[in-house]
Amino acid sequence: MARLPSSAPSTARAASPASERAAALAMPSRLVTERLSDRLAARLCERIDAGALRPGDRLPTEAQLALAHGVSRTVVREAVHQLKSRHLVVSRQGSGVFVAAAAVHQPLAFDPAVLGSVQSVVHVVEVRRVLEAEIAALAAERASRTQVTAMRRALKAIDAAAAAGQDGVAEDLAFHRVIGEATGNPQFRLLLGFLEQYLREGMRITRGNEARRADFMEAVRLEHRAIVDAIAARDPVAARRSAREHMVRSERRLVEGGVISGSRRAGASSVERSKA
Repeated sequence: MARLPSSAPSTARAASPASERAAALAMPSRLVTERLSDRLAARLCERIDAGALRPGDRLPTEAQLALAHGVSRTVVREAVHQLKSRHLVVSRQGSGVFVAAAAVHQPLAFDPAVLGSVQSVVHVVEVRRVLEAEIAALAAERASRTQVTAMRRALKAIDAAAAAGQDGVAEDLAFHRVIGEATGNPQFRLLLGFLEQYLREGMRITRGNEARRADFMEAVRLEHRAIVDAIAARDPVAARRSAREHMVRSERRLVEGGVISGSRRAGASSVERSKA
């Protein structure tokens, strides 16, 4: 059992063997970070993935989970709602909440920590690097003149947003969305649409960092332009290289701006050099 705060009533300590077993199943550990419901949902997911909670197992009650993790019952309800929305648990009228049978087709989802940690922005940058390099290469092979014109128009929208003192996140996302659409593959549009909820937070941090220095802003403009120029020239090799370099340099700017630690970037650079 998790240790209760000293202000907790003594009656809360008197638990039956059944309730102690249920609380133990809940893997008690006090949550102290932000987005408590996300953290609790992630911990319960970990137990399901690890097999500690198996299909058909009944979850501890709201009260038991709240007591075990030191959170409110509202937090527990929000966490359980997340699990239900991902079809990991199901409610049975009058019986409680149970772990659902494993779905044949698992829904795509990211760790909620991606939305709350500055360091984890690097992970999103790495995902973008892999995706957008290949997306740019395909766009170079398939983009129409109208789509290239839309890309250049999107670049002007980014510049206009920056000149107006805005973060330009929506405009930046729109730019990359146009490139995705230029591949002619609707799956990229769907995938980028899903990722935007995570990319938006990461991009807000990167663009906020870049807005602090004129040289950063100019570098971003030149990198964006290089991507579009390569696509317009129907050069997939140059488009892939330009998109990848843009993402690598975005991460480097986060290090130079003091937003993230340089140790990870240094390690990545050494790997890149060893492959060269």
